[in-house]
Amino acid sequence: MPSPSFFLRSVALAAALLPGLSRAAPLTLDQALERAVQRSESARAARAGATSATEAARAAGQLPDPVLRAGVDNLPISGTDRLSSRDSMTMKRVGISQEWLSAEKRAARQAAADAMAGREAVAVQATTAEVRLQAGLAYLDAWFAGETLKLTALTEHHAREELEAARARLASATGNGQEVLALAAAQGVAEDEAAEVRQQQAAARAALERWMGAPAEELAEPAGLPPPQEQAYVASHPAVLAAQLDAELARKEAELARASRNPNWSWELSYGQRAGYPDMVSVGVSIPLVVAPARRQDRDIASRLALIEKAEAALAEATRMATGEYRALAGDAGRLAERIERYRATVAVAARQRTSAAQAAYRSNQAPLMTLFEARHAEVQAQRRLLALQRELARAQVQLALKPILEGGAR
Repeated sequence: MPSPSFFLRSVALAAALLPGLSRAAPLTLDQALERAVQRSESARAARAGATSATEAARAAGQLPDPVLRAGVDNLPISGTDRLSSRDSMTMKRVGISQEWLSAEKRAARQAAADAMAGREAVAVQATTAEVRLQAGLAYLDAWFAGETLKLTALTEHHAREELEAARARLASATGNGQEVLALAAAQGVAEDEAAEVRQQQAAARAALERWMGAPAEELAEPAGLPPPQEQAYVASHPAVLAAQLDAELARKEAELARASRNPNWSWELSYGQRAGYPDMVSVGVSIPLVVAPARRQDRDIASRLALIEKAEAALAEATRMATGEYRALAGDAGRLAERIERYRATVAVAARQRTSAAQAAYRSNQAPLMTLFEARHAEVQAQRRLLALQRELARAQVQLALKPILEGGAR
């Protein structure tokens, strides 16, 4: 039978493991992006705009509603039959009229409305991609701020540790006061650096919470995102896609203006009732007369054609901008990767070796504590610089991966 001490140890072990078991898993970059899109009000507004354009497109190709007409014709206003329907010319009339649009014009209206709906649909994807990009950058800032805080805390620990050792040596008459004062000042500087980084981390976490809606207890290390090729990046850039659809919309509206050069006909059918006389039926057609097309319709067409040229120029400029943006980001990413490898192989390794040498010298009483602290501090500073380069590289990679509207990238 197990002893009481066995049960006590089991309970203690379970109590020690319970916080770890109940701790939530670290938030990943993909989860942060998904949550940001789900709660984004700008994405919701874009979706509402797309719904509005889609609903409008469904009605664009329809005929106008018919018009119900009712009235009294030839009602006397003087004489013995004043305001009476006894006169043979007086007639109560009810009828219906309909404006008629040609199939070509209705097709042009439908095409223009569909182009507007497509433009709004891409606006939804562009807004979603922008939300993902900003949330991704905020996630990187928060994660790297946390890693930087770990390094500053390490420096703070080293400073406190060396100061305690210096004070112990001073108490045993093997140290000196100048060493204690130098290490005390170094501890103050380390504490201030840690406080500054905590402030930066708080700001970064607040920025991430702005996209997430709730604070994240722990962040997972961001996984690398594969960058697209230049052609895919440019073709899927939100500005390029928007400019392409603007140009398409301008072309459809120009076609509609050409179709609208021919006026819409209207027909009317009415039934007239007379008191004591035969009833009558009237049929009519209304045809607008285009008397000055050069001053009206042709001007509208010329205006639409100018908008096509404007949209095409904007598309060319957006393509140039996206190409330059990709090359700048890809160039930065490549150069940063080279700098990271070079910095790790030279500066970081040398700083680690310097710390090892300082520790060996201190243990053999050949170097003071301040030398050991300076070596440790230099190593941590090298790691912080390496971390800063890695942050810049990660931001460039995230912009390359999340800026364009790639398949599956802007959900």
